[in-house]
Amino acid sequence: MKIGLFYGSTTCYTEMAAEKIQQYFADESKNKTKLIVELFNIKETPLSKIDDFDLVIMGISTWDYGQIQEDWEGHWDDIATLDLSGKIIALYGMGDQIGYTEWFQDALGMLHEQVIAQDGFVIGFWPNQGYEFEASKALTEDNSQFVGLALDEDNQYEQSDKRIALWCQQIQEEIAEIIESE
Repeated sequence: MKIGLFYGSTTCYTEMAAEKIQQYFADESKNKTKLIVELFNIKETPLSKIDDFDLVIMGISTWDYGQIQEDWEGHWDDIATLDLSGKIIALYGMGDQIGYTEWFQDALGMLHEQVIAQDGFVIGFWPNQGYEFEASKALTEDNSQFVGLALDEDNQYEQSDKRIALWCQQIQEEIAEIIESE
């Protein structure tokens, strides 16, 4: 199975997280499901390329006061043209919980809304414990989880590698459950 990982990155942090996710799945000792991750920078790749994959990871960062990253902004309307029905989608986001505490991971939440509107099946929800923020559009209805992996390279850089590894393991387990149930 192949996974397409689509990201936009202004400061390279979202790209570096994408590369770490790819490396995790490339490590045969960790990758029990034999998944291969292909990376795509949406600045150079149209979102229509998502059609080539059954499993898709999307990475986005939140800018300033809850704004989406510029590459995603340039393709935002394209999301509405995608047919994501039957696709398994996992999301991750970058944000600053201290500097922008009222908008932490908002772009992740907005991307989740777009994916759901196109009938994507989202996996990889992430606990919101261990973060300090006032508000986020990326929380589930009951506010217990983020709708994807939440990373903060500004304030919790030292936790990112562990969070990525745990999330990738979680993704593998959720995919295995889906495959098993089919």
